[in-house]
Amino acid sequence: MSQRHAQRFWDEAARENALFFVDNRLDYRDPDLDRLWAGGVEAVDSMLGAVGLTVAPEDVVVEIGCGVGRLTRVLAERAARVVALDISAEMLDRARELNPQLENVEWRHGDGASLAGVPEASADGCFSHVVFQHIPDPAVTLTYVREMGRVLRPGGWSVFQLSTAPVHHRPGDLRGRVAWRARALLRRGPRRQEHPAWLGSCVSVEELGAAAAAGGMLVERLVDRGTKFTTVLLRRHPA
Repeated sequence: MSQRHAQRFWDEAARENALFFVDNRLDYRDPDLDRLWAGGVEAVDSMLGAVGLTVAPEDVVVEIGCGVGRLTRVLAERAARVVALDISAEMLDRARELNPQLENVEWRHGDGASLAGVPEASADGCFSHVVFQHIPDPAVTLTYVREMGRVLRPGGWSVFQLSTAPVHHRPGDLRGRVAWRARALLRRGPRRQEHPAWLGSCVSVEELGAAAAAGGMLVERLVDRGTKFTTVLLRRHPA
């Protein structure tokens, strides 16, 4: 699937119900904004805690797949500056509307395949949460991994989640698909649950390691290997 089609999917998702597609634990018909922001704090703390890392006040952080800024808000409170990228212009419009107070954030429309526009060796850290799980082509995810190495300064870190479990990226059984479609028709649930940009793909640990090495990084930690939510800590080689 082309990046143009992926962008169209996420733009349409943002117009349909941006908050739900950022955090599908929310009620589809009545998303709770307070719960959305609280979930962002929980996600950042959980991922950083799992790999034993903290964001330093002087850090410049690149966030990949920022959506409506749920995690961006948390990162901006802890870092000196955040470069927040998303493939969806619609999601970025919502992020700006919901976070006008974030003066240390640069909202950037990404190409959905790289960190183009982010200068080489300009960041102390990269961060991404439940983004790579939705990319249909694992080669694109691995390109992002190599790109992290390009934009990180020597000694810089990257913390992100990806799937290492193929079973989670297949369409559900017929009964489940019928139930999804019925809820969507009644406007009680989201559309496009069988779209490749929602189902996504997984990455093997071996491919991850090779991409990290190609980007000049080491895999320091892998948490929950073999699941849809494997948390990864990469470290850029020192100068």
